[in-house]
Amino acid sequence: MDEERTGNNDSKNAGSTKGSPKLTILPLIALIFYEVSGGPFGVEDSVRAGGGPLLSLLGFLIFPFFWSIPEALVTAELATFFPANGGYVLWISSAFGPFWGFQEGFWRWFSGVMDNALYPVLFLDYLKHSLPILNNTIARIPALLGITLSLTFLNYRGLHIVGFSAILLACFSLLPFVVMAVISIPRIRPRRWLVVDYGKVEWRGYFNSLFWNLNYWDNASTLAGEIENPSRTFPRALWGAVVLVVCSYLVPLLVGTGAVETDSDEWSAGYFAQIGMLIGGSWLKWWIQAAAALSNMGLFEAEMSSDAYQLMGMSEIGMLPSTFALRSKHGTPTFSILCSATGVIFLSWMSFQEILEFLNFLYAVGMLLEFAAFIKLRIKLPDLHRPYKIPLGTFGATILCLPPVSLLVLVMCLASPRTYLVSGLVIILGFALYPALIHAKNQKWIDFNTDITLRSSDDDLEGHPMVSDEHQAVTDESHRLLSDSPSSTTSHASHISAAEAAKLE
Repeated sequence: MDEERTGNNDSKNAGSTKGSPKLTILPLIALIFYEVSGGPFGVEDSVRAGGGPLLSLLGFLIFPFFWSIPEALVTAELATFFPANGGYVLWISSAFGPFWGFQEGFWRWFSGVMDNALYPVLFLDYLKHSLPILNNTIARIPALLGITLSLTFLNYRGLHIVGFSAILLACFSLLPFVVMAVISIPRIRPRRWLVVDYGKVEWRGYFNSLFWNLNYWDNASTLAGEIENPSRTFPRALWGAVVLVVCSYLVPLLVGTGAVETDSDEWSAGYFAQIGMLIGGSWLKWWIQAAAALSNMGLFEAEMSSDAYQLMGMSEIGMLPSTFALRSKHGTPTFSILCSATGVIFLSWMSFQEILEFLNFLYAVGMLLEFAAFIKLRIKLPDLHRPYKIPLGTFGATILCLPPVSLLVLVMCLASPRTYLVSGLVIILGFALYPALIHAKNQKWIDFNTDITLRSSDDDLEGHPMVSDEHQAVTDESHRLLSDSPSSTTSHASHISAAEAAKLE
């Protein structure tokens, strides 16, 4: 393991090492695609819960305008404003202080690990149709551990490897649906898309399915320090991923519900393979099953990367022990990856629906904080240069946030009592962990980073490079962004350029 690398080694990005290749636009689009979607596998439940195709199609057509696009826009603005590992933790800390930044990080890491616990299980569920031995616990447990450890090792080898692997997996996972769409054209009957039985609608399952399949746009922000020229690359990658995700849902749903007469009760996880059998034959069924299995590998890799680099970013600003910021010879956060993998193994015993509802609730709580931080930073620092800025004033930006906030509240209100209980315990645990870590730090029981400076953008408005705190005086306002940071000497997740400081003064 190499020595900890904690300086700003690159004039473009904070938190990245000189020797580790950075993400470019195509690998980043693929990673965002797998952070959010991974293909249409799992959207089948929306047809069943929606009582037919109509609500499912409308949901995936309309929901992105009220949820995905606003979240992607907010993520683009804040991630380019704070182009460093840690993402939303930095945003919340800048707006509300390190206590709430830590809570955001803990809730989102916990929900991310729960989400990642799904994918090795789903991978085996697809394989067991061809390998019945995987139904036996004696074979299933070693297979589960083997898959988790193998995919974890791929993350250890480097983020650029994960990115290019995601490109190949995305192509393989989506290609069978392109083929299915082409050969099904003569069989499509548009009237089938209009079927809905409101007596069968399960609103909790319907909204949870939509929400889960269209969230996590902000996850890639935790990798911002590993992206080549994030001010340009990140917004473009987000827009590319939005188009790719929406098409990857709507096209298979339009084909599957329009080309074949089916009962909504038959639509459950894995049903697209049966649709492929009915449209193209057994070869298409096996291709879709293989694509679904491999898609879970891409989902695991993307989520693991996001979770691990989030922990590393929190360590770099002194919120977690410095062990979490140690990088391997491949430039990857070794201990953070191992910590996330351990959480996945321990949570993989839970059922799909339990995990889905728990992680949706915790994610919703965290997203409410993110939207609040976005508005507060717009009010607090309205004139500060943002490399990418939503072309709306503060009032317009607030209106933009209202629909997704309403959906977040709706998802939380639909949660079961058990979800409230478990999520409440996780929130209480986060409240207890923060003072415990502060006490351990003050007593010097554990080593924490205390010398990291991160920057808010690649370049200022005039194109001058950002410089560190040692070489410039910043305004009182920028000092106050993270003045209550857990690290006495690390009080900034963001620094502004000399030109911007002069403007504010």
